[in-house]
Amino acid sequence: MSSQDGLKRQPVRTIRTTLIPLAIDASAWGVGILTATYARYELSVPSTRLRTAILLALLAAVLQALIGHFHHLYRGRYWFGSFEEVRAVAATVLLTAFLLTVTGLSIPGGHLHLSTPLVGGSLALTVMFGARYWRRVRRERTAPPPVPSDRVPVLLFGAGGACRELIGAMLRDRHSRYLPVGLLDDDPLKRNLQLYGVGVLGGRDHLAEAVARTGASVVVFSVANANAQLVREIRGLTLAAGARFKVVPSVAELLDGRIRVADVREPRPSDLLGRRQIETDIESIAGHLRGKRVLVTGAGGSIGSELCRQIHRFGPRELMMLDRDESALHATQLALHGRALLDSPELILADLRDRDRVRAIIADRQPQVVFHAAALKHLTLLERNPAEAVKSNIWGTLDLLEACAGVDTFVNISTDKAANPVSVLGYSKRVTERLTAHAAALSGQNFLSVRFGNVLGSRGSVLTAFSAQMAAGGPITVTHPDVTRYFMTVQEAVQLVIQAAVIGRPGEALVLDMGKPVRISDVARQMAEQAHEPIEIVYTGLRPGEKLDEQLFGQDEQDSRPLHPLISHVSVPPLDPSDVRLLNIFASRDALAAELADLCRLRERVATEA
Repeated sequence: MSSQDGLKRQPVRTIRTTLIPLAIDASAWGVGILTATYARYELSVPSTRLRTAILLALLAAVLQALIGHFHHLYRGRYWFGSFEEVRAVAATVLLTAFLLTVTGLSIPGGHLHLSTPLVGGSLALTVMFGARYWRRVRRERTAPPPVPSDRVPVLLFGAGGACRELIGAMLRDRHSRYLPVGLLDDDPLKRNLQLYGVGVLGGRDHLAEAVARTGASVVVFSVANANAQLVREIRGLTLAAGARFKVVPSVAELLDGRIRVADVREPRPSDLLGRRQIETDIESIAGHLRGKRVLVTGAGGSIGSELCRQIHRFGPRELMMLDRDESALHATQLALHGRALLDSPELILADLRDRDRVRAIIADRQPQVVFHAAALKHLTLLERNPAEAVKSNIWGTLDLLEACAGVDTFVNISTDKAANPVSVLGYSKRVTERLTAHAAALSGQNFLSVRFGNVLGSRGSVLTAFSAQMAAGGPITVTHPDVTRYFMTVQEAVQLVIQAAVIGRPGEALVLDMGKPVRISDVARQMAEQAHEPIEIVYTGLRPGEKLDEQLFGQDEQDSRPLHPLISHVSVPPLDPSDVRLLNIFASRDALAAELADLCRLRERVATEA
């Protein structure tokens, strides 16, 4: 489209988004005020009262325009007839009616009855809602009908809110490649339900029959907050029926919560393994973060970037993103804002190993809430390089804790490998839990740790490795046929981390419920089944520091969940930082690993006995 065409369309868009809604609302006030006036005087209105009513209707139209502009009602922000617009209309009418009532009280002579603005406002609001509903229905009914030959017939499983939104988008979008031909839902109360003329054909037991009857070649799983077990079951039924399987993202993955046709995608391993519904107290989280200065370390990593994305939604006064990887910071800012000029103070390029730089940043920016996600995490590499684990994971965390002595809340991201640790990674993270507990005891502030397992889709995770091996043609390598791990999607993990920051108590380690452990060989097999060519699975044996089964709790820790059904609270004995400073990073690998084990085990027992 040329720039001249764009200029020609701009006035048309202005009329559609601004003038038409404004004219409707102004007319609604005229109808409301005059109807209320005539009803008040039983159709015999004195001329003075009629003139006052007309002036009041004109004033109402002006106030509606001004207040509506302030609420972005006539500036193209809302989809016409959407629930968001309905809320804005109601707020505008209420405020306008209030100002009209105040004006009526100030008019001398009593030419205006006080019920007129209230009754007139109620009538005006009814007219506004009615006009919007009529226009929305008319637009949906007169939309160009989809052409079946140009579109792929699809069935949608799950006839809830996400499905309604998705079907509406499919029918409105002229470029959509999908044609909804039927719905499936296990709820018997929805058997006669129709959404935009598309009816429910049965439940999951009728999936194969519905595919054959409608000719659908794709089944779209449209339950945005379903658990992974249901996703796997419907996928299996779909593939057995000879159709392709697609999903809509979970609500946590959507920036604005709205589902669009473009969001329909192939299932990821995270959909089949880790997706489940997480209930969090949004109000308490928002109250904890809104208006606060929040710092996230490791903001370019998988956990850190998702922390930034979710924290940003709660309206912090300032969100500071710290990382030593400039490319990772660029990617995080791009994901957050849709652009990344790298010129804003929200990005902090720094290395936690630089103690003076870290202290200067904390003193200058004065964060109130800190999420510490920066760490080295690859178990095998740290087994071979334990000094790096000490310098980054332990000393880096200790320097940050000391710099953050005046911070209100400090959340240290830990791992399930810190429970009964047997690896350098586990030792280093257990030490950071104990250092965090010491900082909490020293400062009296809410310093705590959050412990969870493997994050699906994170950089360097097993799924990333399997995907790369499949792309190279295989084989997929698994350490042991019986090895199991806990998995959680990054969105779910971060939701619970933020919730833990609200309910955690000083010095605790909060352990996230990871669900049931998953056999890695099953993961490899499921991923191999999605490949176009046969992929071999090869077993290589456990490596040093690896467990056959991970544990979420240490030997003396109890699973207590007093405040949230998915978050356990365990006590952590403090560790004096002076012991940590004495670690000899120049010792041999085995000697340094033994020192770390001593800090975790021997000194922990002494602290417990004392």
